[in-house]
Amino acid sequence: MVSEGTSKKKVLIAEDDPVSCHLLKNLLIKWDYDVTIATDGIQALRILESEGAPRLAVLDWMMPGMEGVQICERIRERTDRPYIYVLLLTGRTEKQDILHGLELGADDYLTKPFDAQELRARLHVGQRILDLQDSLLAAQGLLQFRATHDTLTGVANRGVALDAVSREHARYVREKVSFGIIMVDIDHFKQINDTYGHQCGDTVLKEAARRMSACVRLYDTVCRYGGEEFLIVVVSANESISLALAERIRVAIESQPFATASGDVHLTASFGVAVSSNAGQMNADALLQLADEALYLAKHKGRNRSELAVSPEFTHPSRASADKVPIDSGPR
Repeated sequence: MVSEGTSKKKVLIAEDDPVSCHLLKNLLIKWDYDVTIATDGIQALRILESEGAPRLAVLDWMMPGMEGVQICERIRERTDRPYIYVLLLTGRTEKQDILHGLELGADDYLTKPFDAQELRARLHVGQRILDLQDSLLAAQGLLQFRATHDTLTGVANRGVALDAVSREHARYVREKVSFGIIMVDIDHFKQINDTYGHQCGDTVLKEAARRMSACVRLYDTVCRYGGEEFLIVVVSANESISLALAERIRVAIESQPFATASGDVHLTASFGVAVSSNAGQMNADALLQLADEALYLAKHKGRNRSELAVSPEFTHPSRASADKVPIDSGPR
């Protein structure tokens, strides 16, 4: 590496002829590129397959070890890395040879001896294409994020939650690896909206999601299930792990007030926990229903608690009866 300027565009020169290599290097440094040199094809491929590799490459067609077109073919096989724009330098002028190089993955070519300004212009074209591709990928990533995440809280949305439950249930059926589902409901959330307004309620939901996410493991999934309800899929977990996580989140929500523009708001939450190993032959939908019923039993018993569904015969009040439990006006 001949330059450490962080704002410079990185480019690889792969050229075994010392005179041509020196000329290319001097031109590219003059044009403010960050230059890496390879003197044979094997070294060039190793550089282009490394982390943080240059995204622009000027490859000589004929090199020891591996030809430039062979390098093109190899790097195009890798779809898991950022795209590399390849400019092929060649002394060949036959149309068939040029087409062969482009078919194998080169983006452009320049015949020797080349014109310096033409080289510069073609590298600028390559950089514009790379910048455009990066912009499109960033936009695609943003659209994908919006399609899979709740816009208010930033956690996964209901669709992701249901996919995660189905995936873990299939794994449980196949490998008998137990998993847990935690259904969470913010207690008396309607009172917050009615008393302080929906902006305060939004702040509460965002902070509640943040506290839940801080409590789980990296491979667990926190989702906004709808309204003030959240769902957590606990991977590779038995009933003690799942219930302990529910309690950890419950304490995290209860222990500190929620700072809002309307002042501090004290909150609690109720939790229903279902574990696949306790659910017999129940399918994923029935397991979700079991967690939902456990949640409403927790609300029926006074809220700010976790209830574990212990069997498919789990006895519980219905949603309707749980909703009839009197709501006290003061914070818990």
